[in-house]
Amino acid sequence: MLAAGVSVRLPSHEQGLSQAEEYLLLEENGAARKIRFHDYDQIFAVPGLYELVFSEMLRCASPEVVSTLLVAGLRGAGIPTTELSVLDLGAGNGLVGHALRRRGVRSIVAVDILEEAADAAQRDRPEVYDRYHVGDIRRLSPDVAGDLAGRDINCLVCVAALGFGDIPPSAFEAAYGMVAPGGWVVFNIKDSFLTGGGSEFAALIRTMIADGRLSVRLEHEYRHRLAVNGDELRYVAIVARKPG
Repeated sequence: MLAAGVSVRLPSHEQGLSQAEEYLLLEENGAARKIRFHDYDQIFAVPGLYELVFSEMLRCASPEVVSTLLVAGLRGAGIPTTELSVLDLGAGNGLVGHALRRRGVRSIVAVDILEEAADAAQRDRPEVYDRYHVGDIRRLSPDVAGDLAGRDINCLVCVAALGFGDIPPSAFEAAYGMVAPGGWVVFNIKDSFLTGGGSEFAALIRTMIADGRLSVRLEHEYRHRLAVNGDELRYVAIVARKPG
């Protein structure tokens, strides 16, 4: 819920915006400002704004879908969720971490490049993460690197953060390198990015599958959320394992 005097509206359907162009109009005490959907620092700074726009207005399903798919993969391998030590990459304000906690995951550490994301997670869901680190996972301080190394991470989760430049392929590879042998790698991405030839991340995933770094266990196409024009945005969720 937004604070008193704050409201939000979306652009009209007729504008024909692409996903990368989508934005919201935030009205505070009579003054309106335009915020692009990928300007997460501005969105996280307003309590309740992310949930209102993405969870309620645009019906984003990814935290629930991806966490449910992970549980299904674990069940198929006979592994309880309580055995996971999760690294949530691009954790944002903690929606994915919250979904994992509700499914029995006991150990979750977050990494995001935005201070505003960490502040929002602490403000809205302080019970979700054991630690929330802010920084580029490719260039961690010795203290942060030491903390992650000591957690015996056996699951990497990355939801709604790949393919638009928010997390570059090299950062995903760096996070993958922190996962223990035999661990789980779980992520989602826009269907056209994964199947088309122009995405650097899609090329990375195809290479990682081909060279054996990823063994795909489950793959599921679904509606990630609605676009501002009402169209469905289709994504693919993947549950894979790292070689043992």
